[in-house]
Amino acid sequence: MKACWYERTGAPRDVLTLGEMPTPEPGPGEVRVKLAVTAVNPSDTKARSGWRGRGMAFPRIVPHQDGAGVVDRVGVEVDPRRVGERVWIYMAQRGRPFGTAAEFTVVPQARAVPLPDRASFEEGACLGIPAMTAHRAVHADGDIAGKVVLVQGGAGAVGFYAIQLAKLGGARTVIATVSRDEQATKAKLAGADHVVNYRSAAVPDQVAALLGAESGVDRVVEVAFGKNLEDDVAMLRASGVIASYSSDEVPEPKIPFAAMLMKDLTARFILIYEVPDAARHDAARDINRLIEAGKLEHQIAEVLAFEQIALAHQRMEEGRTIGKLLMRVS
Repeated sequence: MKACWYERTGAPRDVLTLGEMPTPEPGPGEVRVKLAVTAVNPSDTKARSGWRGRGMAFPRIVPHQDGAGVVDRVGVEVDPRRVGERVWIYMAQRGRPFGTAAEFTVVPQARAVPLPDRASFEEGACLGIPAMTAHRAVHADGDIAGKVVLVQGGAGAVGFYAIQLAKLGGARTVIATVSRDEQATKAKLAGADHVVNYRSAAVPDQVAALLGAESGVDRVVEVAFGKNLEDDVAMLRASGVIASYSSDEVPEPKIPFAAMLMKDLTARFILIYEVPDAARHDAARDINRLIEAGKLEHQIAEVLAFEQIALAHQRMEEGRTIGKLLMRVS
């Protein structure tokens, strides 16, 4: 089968190799998927680059956690009726050497989720890590009906889904932050009630102008925990929650304990790879229900050729692309 792999960490054009490798066979409890589309996530580029000193977990790695395609073979302990099933895949490369950047991949059957008929393979490949992370951030701390939710980075892959999930979950008001006009358009498309540009004025001041000085935010979905922590604490009401999935700019933030204590705040840190299996199951179920109902929008920046994987990694790392970067496998 054709595949892309790396055998050392480094820049995409230096380490990513395109070629042929043996087609894998599914083991007990596994399915093999013929990929139509593969997607790149920040966690994929970080692993490939050796981020924060991370080494090679396996001698050869086929990258990418997410993708979509058709089950073409199953292992023992798997219902044979799954052969021919359209699926979206998550965590394909988690704890395993081979992800979705190939013609075929093998995953535990739970990580190949039936793809609703109304969704394309491109849309299915968008889901995985971003949509499941957003679901966890929005729903892990109880009912959000009637709540005010702030989504920091509302045009990002996670933020775009978080806005939708918050609105569809009954949030009274959803506010999104962005840094430029193109991002504001995307956040509004996702359903944000208000969009504020964090470069134009302090976010707490803009939120106070929208909600009133005596009001505040119940939940924050956070992409830059360390950078935004002081602002988040200032904006949150008593017993509010910060659900954070990234803190790249300030990787080791200092916690304002007293300020958080006095408001009885909760800081939740989300790594979808480590959340309980039940939470991922619930996320996949809810995501599919929304797709089946025609209620979930997807954000695709570009669908590239498989041979352009290095370019996709480069664009992901540059951080200027709005939406998912996908590669068509077949």
